Amino acid sequence: MQKRWTPNVTAAAIVERDGRYLLVEEETTEGLKLNNPAGHLDPGESPEQACAREALEETGHTFTPTALLGVYLSRARRLAAGRDTTYVRLAFCGELGEREPGRALDKGIVRTLWMTPDEIRASVDRHRSPLLLQCIEDHLAGVRYPLAAIYTHPSVSLA
Repeated sequence: MQKRWTPNVTAAAIVERDGRYLLVEEETTEGLKLNNPAGHLDPGESPEQACAREALEETGHTFTPTALLGVYLSRARRLAAGRDTTYVRLAFCGELGEREPGRALDKGIVRTLWMTPDEIRASVDRHRSPLLLQCIEDHLAGVRYPLAAIYTHPSVSLA
């Protein structure tokens, strides 16, 4: 029987303030890379909850999703390492809250930084995900969908 294909589901926070976007610089097997605050959906949480959690873990700031930016697919093929992974990214824009005092950034996150769209476009070789720039471009273009476009059935909750 053939193994069923299962993509990795991630949630990303797209945060803009004064013409700059919040990114994280993180350690990867390919060196330091830039990314939107993002991470995997955990069991028992909705995509919006995953996005808020990941933003907090990676930036130290609370984040409240207010709109769905889009659903994106990408594929990371690292054949030498025997990996071929497809990602489904749900990207949200929203409101960045205060930084939690004394909160350490997630393991592997070196720092947060604010970059202009032009700086992000000029650093494509440092992007961890090929979706980083597309999410920024869609945000700049005014793409927004209501959060109601995503429905999480109560059965998802672990409670």
